[in-house]
Amino acid sequence: MGVLSSFQNIFKIEELKNRILFTIALLAVYRIGAHIPTPGINGEELSKFLTERGGAIMDFFDIFSGGALSRVTIFALGIMPYISASIILQLLTVVIPAIGKLAKEGEEGRKKIVKYTRYGTVLISIVQSFGIAVGLESMAQGAFIQNPGWGFRLMTMITLTAGTAFIMWLGEQITERGIGNGISLIIFAGIVAQLPNAIVSTMRLVRAGELSIMLLLALLVMMVFVIGAIIYIEKGQRKIPVQYAKRVVGRKVYGGQSTHLPLKVNTAGVIPPIFASSIIMFPATIAGFISVPWVQAFARQLTPGTIPYTILFVSMIIFFSYFYTAIVFNPVDVADNLKKYGGFIPGIRPGQKTAEYLYRVLSRLTFIGAIYLSIVCVLPTILIKEFNVPFYFGGTSLLIVVGVALDTVSQIESHLITRSYEGFLRKGRVRGRRG
Repeated sequence: MGVLSSFQNIFKIEELKNRILFTIALLAVYRIGAHIPTPGINGEELSKFLTERGGAIMDFFDIFSGGALSRVTIFALGIMPYISASIILQLLTVVIPAIGKLAKEGEEGRKKIVKYTRYGTVLISIVQSFGIAVGLESMAQGAFIQNPGWGFRLMTMITLTAGTAFIMWLGEQITERGIGNGISLIIFAGIVAQLPNAIVSTMRLVRAGELSIMLLLALLVMMVFVIGAIIYIEKGQRKIPVQYAKRVVGRKVYGGQSTHLPLKVNTAGVIPPIFASSIIMFPATIAGFISVPWVQAFARQLTPGTIPYTILFVSMIIFFSYFYTAIVFNPVDVADNLKKYGGFIPGIRPGQKTAEYLYRVLSRLTFIGAIYLSIVCVLPTILIKEFNVPFYFGGTSLLIVVGVALDTVSQIESHLITRSYEGFLRKGRVRGRRG
C-alpha cells in the first residue's frame, strides 16, 4: 500500500504530474517517428535482408534506435551519434587542455561543451548517414532502392541527420521540462518497446513445446536475481571517511566535522560494454558482407558465443572500465582539494599519500565493477547458446534499463519528499546511480 499511495501522491503535485505527462508525450512522439520509413527505400524487404545479414551488430544498434535501424526509418541512426559525440568530448577534456579548462568554468563552460556536442552530433550523423546510403546502394545491387544516385544519397543524409537532431532536441526538452535524463529515457523507451515481441516469441516457443515450462520458470527466477544484483552493485559504493580540521577565522570556528567520500563500485557505468561492442562488431559486420573465405572465417570468429569473441569482449570491458574511470575520477585532484579545505583521511597523510590511497581503493573497486559488467554482458550469449533462449536478456540493454529506472524513480521521489509527501520507501529513500 505504501508504494501505491506514493504513486497516488504523484498526481496530487501539479508540477510533477505535468512533467511526467510531458515526458510520456515526447516519448510517444519518438516511438511514432521510429516507424516512419525513410523516403526512396523498400523498407519491408530491406528489413528482412538486414535482419538476416546484419547479425550481432544489428541487434546491438537496434538497442539504441528502438528497432528503427533494422527498419531504416527516419530515426534509423537513433541517439548513437549524440552518445558518440558526448564520449568524444569527454575524452578530449583530458587530451586537450583548452576543452578541459571549459569543463571547469561552471555554467558557461558547460553551455559551450553542449554546443560543441551538438555540432559533433550533426557531423557524425552526416558521415554515418552517407555511409548507410552508399551501403544500401551496394546491397543486392541496389534492389532495395527506388532511384539510386546522388539524389538518393543527399535525401538519405538530410532525412537521417534531421531525425537524429530531432531526437536530440526531444531528449533536451525532456531533461529541461520533463522528469529524468531525456537521452537516457529515449534509449530506455527503445529497449522497452522491443520487450512485447520478446514475450510473444517466448510464449510461442512454450506452446510449440520447444521451451519447457520448468526452464521458463527458472529463467524468471534468474531474471529477478540478476536485476536485483544489478541494482545492488549500481548503488554500491565504498565510503572513505574524511575528517576536516578546525579552523579559526576571526571569531568563528570552521570545520571539525566528519563526512565521507563515496567511491562507486561501477564508476564507468555502461560506457565500457558500449565501447567494447562497437569496436568488435564493426570489423565483424563489414567482413560478413565480403565473400572471401578467409574473411568469412574471421567474421565467424567475432560473432557472439565464440570463444575468441568472449575473450576479446571481456578484455576490452576491463580495459575501458579502468580507462573511463581514470577520466572521470582523478585521485590527485581529489587529494589536492581535500588538502586545500583542511580535509584528511584518518591515518593517511594529506597530499600524495592520500592520492595513492585513493588510487589503490579505486583500482580494486574498478576491478570488481569490470568483472560484474563482464558477467552481465556475457550472460545473453550463454543463455542463447546453451539454453536456446529466444531473446537477449542481460547485457548492455539490461544495464541501461535498470540504471535509468533507478535515476528516474530517484528524481520522482525527490519531488515527493521536497513537498512533504512520503516517498516510495518508508525507511530511507531510493538512491539513483549517483547516490
